[in-house]
Amino acid sequence: MSKIELATKNAPSAIGPYSQAIEVNGLLFCSGQIAIDPATGALAEGGIEAQAEQCCKNVTALLAARGLDSEAVVKTTVFITNMADFGKVNEIYAKYFKAPYPARSCVGVASLPKGALVEVEVIAAL
Repeated sequence: MSKIELATKNAPSAIGPYSQAIEVNGLLFCSGQIAIDPATGALAEGGIEAQAEQCCKNVTALLAARGLDSEAVVKTTVFITNMADFGKVNEIYAKYFKAPYPARSCVGVASLPKGALVEVEVIAAL
């Protein structure tokens, strides 16, 4: 098995001992993206909608760094700190992922890094 690291300045840098994405066996595994603006390093302001939007932009940047778009995504996982925001996150998510939609899990969590409200991770087929 050969692992290839993918890194781009168009998505936030890793804030720990992990890679932005790893390519292996025809799949691209993207680390979870919180709503950090890669240009400023700051968390997106404007509540859950703004954060969901930035998460999806960061995912899009990772995919683009490998020449992919959201149509290549086969699985997503969404982590949210408040399940009452599920509908708002879905509205933003639907702007980035089209039918046939990727398989998805949505998990309610107590907290996320840097106080983020939402995090999105994806697996894409190459």
